Parts: sequence; C-alpha cells; structure tokens
Amino acid sequence: MNENEIGGQIVDAAIHVHSVLGPGLLESVYEAALMIELNKKGLRVENQVPIKVDYDGNSLGVGFRVDLLVENAVLIELKSVESMTNVFRKTTLTYLKLGGWRLGYLINFNTTRLIDGLTRIVNGVDDLSSSSPRSPRTPRDTSPK
Repeated sequence: MNENEIGGQIVDAAIHVHSVLGPGLLESVYEAALMIELNKKGLRVENQVPIKVDYDGNSLGVGFRVDLLVENAVLIELKSVESMTNVFRKTTLTYLKLGGWRLGYLINFNTTRLIDGLTRIVNGVDDLSSSSPRSPRTPRDTSPK
C-alpha cells in the first residue's frame, strides 16, 4: 500500500471517528479512537513516536513526539482547537523532515465538518501529490511550493 492509499484510509477513519464522537473532546480521545479505527482497517499504527533532533552532528537530547505514525510512512498530527494557525502546519512539515517521511496529515477534530479540519502536507515531493487524483473528500494540500 502506498502513501496515498494509506492517506485515503486515514481520511476515512478520521471522518468516521468525528461522525461518532463529534467535536469538542480532548486530542487524546481522538488519538485513541483513530488508532482503533486504523487498526480495524489492518494498518499498523504507533502513537507518540519520538523524533530525535540533531544539530551539527550532535544529538540535542531534546525530542518531539508524533501523535500517530501509520505503516511507518504517514504521519498524523492531531488537534482539537478553536482555530488552526500556520505554526501547526510548519511544525507538521518540520516533523516530516526530521523523521524522513514524505506525507502527513494535520487533523483538527474541533470542527463541525471534519473535512474542514483536514490538511494534507507533503515533504518536498512533487510526484507524491500527483500520483492519484483528488477526490471530493481529499483535504486541501499544503505542500511547500
């Protein structure tokens, strides 16, 4: 299964979770529920995956954690906030770069329609976003230009 196919499964699972739970809960609730849905689809999911940060050949010993990593290929950052800011998109892109992944989703569950809270982020790979056509349920793409 390629990254775009995994991404489609992620979007479907997230929409299902949102339709059952609705907006307004803690991020950790959505994380647990999304893990269940993705596992039911047969996908391998890890949560709170550490990312090491190196500087000038030295490990800083300071790391970050990715909310979910699906099939060791697609990163998911979850939010449950009133409004999204550009810093969330930048952070997700930085996580992709640090971890060496190409595709990520930034998902804000605190929306009336989840599709309005989905952002697809691509780490500098032009052909990844064009390898499959956009469907009406595909979130907006914020790939760096």
